Amino acid sequence: MGLVGPGFVAAHHIDAVRRLGDVDVVAIAGSSQASAEKKAKDYKVERAYGDFHALIADPDVQVIHNTTPNYLHLPVVMAALAAGKHVISDKPLAMNTEEGRKMRDAAVAAKVAHVVTFNYRGNPLVQQARGMIARGETGGVNFVHGSYLQDWMTDPNVYSWRSDPAKGGATSALGDIGSHWCDLAEHISGLKIASVLADLTTVIPVRHSSGASAEAFAAKGGGERTPVKVESEDLASILLRFENGAKGCFSVGQVLPGHKNDLQVEVNGAACSLKWKQEQQNELWIGRHNQPNAVMAKDPSLVSPEVLRYVHLPGGHQEAWADAFFNLLSDAYGWIREGAAPGAKPEMLPTFEDGYRSACLVEAMMRSHVAGGAWAEVKHVANK
Repeated sequence: MGLVGPGFVAAHHIDAVRRLGDVDVVAIAGSSQASAEKKAKDYKVERAYGDFHALIADPDVQVIHNTTPNYLHLPVVMAALAAGKHVISDKPLAMNTEEGRKMRDAAVAAKVAHVVTFNYRGNPLVQQARGMIARGETGGVNFVHGSYLQDWMTDPNVYSWRSDPAKGGATSALGDIGSHWCDLAEHISGLKIASVLADLTTVIPVRHSSGASAEAFAAKGGGERTPVKVESEDLASILLRFENGAKGCFSVGQVLPGHKNDLQVEVNGAACSLKWKQEQQNELWIGRHNQPNAVMAKDPSLVSPEVLRYVHLPGGHQEAWADAFFNLLSDAYGWIREGAAPGAKPEMLPTFEDGYRSACLVEAMMRSHVAGGAWAEVKHVANK
């Protein structure tokens, strides 16, 4: 594999791939030759390219990992697909629905593996909850709710490319972490969001930039700073209507002190409720009205048979964020080894179809907000 865009999440792609044991990390492409060489040295990768086209042209690279800022996803992905390479891209896949649809359609036509890193799907208890709902153990789905809250942008001196519409798109928090929440909510519940009502706000309208983009969760640096007006949202709340008539709601924010990576999803049915918290990801809360509530621990002796392949340690041995990321990439490379045939794709694995759908959801939320908080239908065009 070769990786384009060695930022915050690149190290986790490389770590997960190396844990597979049979995939070589042969090249890195950065924004310049000097930066690529530095990152290649840091990650102990043999080849460094200052241009992603050169990496894609490398005959030893069969799989492209795209971890660039959002505005580079389209050119990197389309070049990789044109070269017949498999592509694993960070989320959000696209700046808008037009880009997402274009990448989805091109990936299907190229008949290669195309994966978006909605990595929370890789948590064993996420898959446990999904299976319980699919088997009818919750008594259907009436309500889906939760939140994804962070605090890494609380300080106005943190300025990221995510706040620049030319690089991150028209949305910030919704595209960055709201995309994760919506994908997880649909994946766990088995239902699609049909329409949305959105209320977006910008808590910090002016940020102070040092001239360089801050990596997510990195400590802020010193030096002189320039004020930059920010228009994209850093806080949002959304009402949801699902296709079966179920209701839902969620909030996202990246300016909320004390919330580090606080992702929560709860699904309520007639028989029981299920709640999963990312920061306590080895536990699944099961709520009942006529008997005591329970907490199911991540344990290979307790999970459903289809979940076993995502559990690598005995009960009481905690697995974490990096292990879920590994599970997703393990499924991705399993699909690649099978020649990326559509029928061989693991059911859990998110593809460019899911990346395009995420763009459709975010676009609907933006339309709802611009309309003053009116309900907006999610518009999704199927691949021909």
